Amino acid sequence: MEFKDYYQILGVSKDATQDEIKRAYRKLARKYHPDVSKEPNAEARFKEVGEAYEVLKDPEKRAAYDQLGANWKAGQDFRPPPDWDQGFEFHGGGFTGADAAGFSDFFESLFGRGGFGGARQGRAGRGFHARGEDTHARILIDIEDAYKGATRTITLKHTELGPDGRPHLKERSLNVRIPKGIRQGQQIRLAGQGGAGIGGGPAGDLYLEIEFKPHPFYKVEGKDVYLDLPVSPWEAALGAVVKVPTPSGTVDLKIPPNSSAGRKLRLKGRGIPSKEPGDFYVVLQIALPKADTPAARQAYEACKKALDFNPRAQLGV
Repeated sequence: MEFKDYYQILGVSKDATQDEIKRAYRKLARKYHPDVSKEPNAEARFKEVGEAYEVLKDPEKRAAYDQLGANWKAGQDFRPPPDWDQGFEFHGGGFTGADAAGFSDFFESLFGRGGFGGARQGRAGRGFHARGEDTHARILIDIEDAYKGATRTITLKHTELGPDGRPHLKERSLNVRIPKGIRQGQQIRLAGQGGAGIGGGPAGDLYLEIEFKPHPFYKVEGKDVYLDLPVSPWEAALGAVVKVPTPSGTVDLKIPPNSSAGRKLRLKGRGIPSKEPGDFYVVLQIALPKADTPAARQAYEACKKALDFNPRAQLGV
C-alpha cells in the first residue's frame, strides 16, 4: 500500500488554514470533475482530490493524519503503526458527507472503521437544548490488565480550531477502570465524558475501544491466548515438565514424549477471564543448541550415528 500525501494532492502546505484547504479543493474539483474535464485521468484525480479533502477538511481526521509524522513521502510503502491513533478522541461517527466507497486502501487502513469525525452541532438558538455528541477513542492496555482488572490514567487528544483557522491539539487526562475480563474490541463507556451539551443540554458519552499492546510473548485471539514455547530436542523427544509463563502467573506444563514442533498444548480456562473463560495454548518450538564447541559437535555426531532419522522421508527423498 502506498502512502498518500494529501497536502501534496491538494497543492497546499502542511500549515494551511481550513479556508485555504477548502479553496484548493474547489479549484481542483472543478478542474477534474468528470462531467466537464477533458483531462485523460480526470475521474481518478477527482476521486483522489475528494479523498484528500475528506481528511483535511475535518480537523480531527487532519490532526490524526498529521500524527503519522513528516517523514513519509508520497508513494512510499506504508503500513499504519498499530498505535497510530491511540488515545485520539473523535466526535460523532462515519464520514463528513463524502462517499468513501471509491477511496484508496490507504484511507481505509486509517479511517475505515468509522467513528472518525462527524457532523458538528450548529450554534444553539434561543431556548434550544441538545445532548452533546458521543466521542470515541482507541486505547491500548496491557494483557495483564484484562486478567486482573486495573485503574489507569489515560491521556486523550482532541482538536480545536484556533483563531488562526488551523486545528490545534488539546489533551485531557482521565482515570479509567479496566474491568477484569475485558476483551480486545470491547468498549468502556464513560457517561458524560463526551462532547459538551448545547444550551444547557447534557454532555455526551465517551466510548473507549480496547486493544492490547503488542506483547513479546503472548498473542490473543478472542478469549484465547497463545504462547510459542521453546523446548529442547530431548524435552520434546523424552517428555518433560517445564515452567511456562502466563499472564496470571507461572505454571508447570507436562510435555508428552515424542512431541513435534508446532504441537499445541491447552491449558483450559487460563485465557482471558469471563463467565466462560478462554484457554491458554502453548505451541511448542524446538530450539537446537549450537554446535559451537568440540563437545557439542561430538554430541551431534553421536546422535547422527545412533539415530536412523531422515526428516525429509515424507517428501520421498
